[in-house]
Amino acid sequence: MTSGEAAREAHPALRTRACELFGVRYPIVQTGMGWVSGVHLTSATARAGGLGILAAVTMSDEQMIAAVREMRERTDAPFGVNLRPDQPDIAERVRALAAEGVKVVSFAGAPAKDTVSMLHDAGVLCMVTVGMRRHAEKVAALGVDAVIAQGGEGGGHTGPVPTSLLLPQVVDAVGADIPVLAAGGFHDGRGLVSALAYGADGIAMGTRFLLTAESRVPEQVKRDYLKAEVTSTVVTTAVDGLPQRVIATEFVNGLERRSPWRRGLGILRASTRLRELTGQSPAKAAREGLAMRRRQGLTLFQVAAAVNVPLLIKAALVEGRPDAGVLPTGQVAGVVDDLPTVAELIDRIITEAETVLERLAGK
Repeated sequence: MTSGEAAREAHPALRTRACELFGVRYPIVQTGMGWVSGVHLTSATARAGGLGILAAVTMSDEQMIAAVREMRERTDAPFGVNLRPDQPDIAERVRALAAEGVKVVSFAGAPAKDTVSMLHDAGVLCMVTVGMRRHAEKVAALGVDAVIAQGGEGGGHTGPVPTSLLLPQVVDAVGADIPVLAAGGFHDGRGLVSALAYGADGIAMGTRFLLTAESRVPEQVKRDYLKAEVTSTVVTTAVDGLPQRVIATEFVNGLERRSPWRRGLGILRASTRLRELTGQSPAKAAREGLAMRRRQGLTLFQVAAAVNVPLLIKAALVEGRPDAGVLPTGQVAGVVDDLPTVAELIDRIITEAETVLERLAGK
């Protein structure tokens, strides 16, 4: 919280272990969405009392540090940075983030045990997103500090288990010592209270934060999201061979109709452009691809396709061309109908959660 910002005291039930762990006022996490969770959105979340996660997977090392330093200029509230667990330069990135005083590093997949130890040695918390109970058990054994349980309603890469079934499984699997954040379908105070009832310590949201005033996604693309219904999304493997929930656009339908060979040609063309965006050399790209294959058990096609995903997302969410890219989204887009500021959104969620808690208490 920067000087001059007023702190709002929430209902005691909303002061959870996640708040204590991260040092934030409210048990609300803004996830690290590639090309979306930049400095503008993440700092707004931190100032409003939530935990903002800066998406650094598509950044070079230099861009990441510049973004972290800009975050520091905008707020002195805690925030996190999202990385990929199999990045070959993970050790250098962790050291750099620790030196900059970053509070949390998050991953969308299980990091190596050495990575978790390295984070802890540097005084940095490790948070991992999981979509299956067995994945929660695995990361708990690694000693992670927090887990995000993302149900199948969530956007981007997602699993088959709905939040209502996954969340209690993950809470039971990790035990009493690891806070769990619930993700997939959350957007309001009722959802926050329901997550707490399942045993979670808060909620994590992506799509809801994408649809805010501070999100730098082009306004026309935001309007496309607002038009979506809960049935407007599809889980497809056509993008990179792994299940992803996206808005069912004509572009996505076209990808699904393409043969693997035609998709492969597009991937080869895209790899040069990605190197231009990130400053990544061909040798470094090859090392990252081999690491992905070894750690995640991916096929060569899946490794190659993964190179293309950031470009397809960038085309839609940065360049404003949904006709040439993909729109990752949770089904929650179908029930979102406005673009509040981040501060308005978080205050609205906390106020509604307090109203629900009072009603449940018979007040």
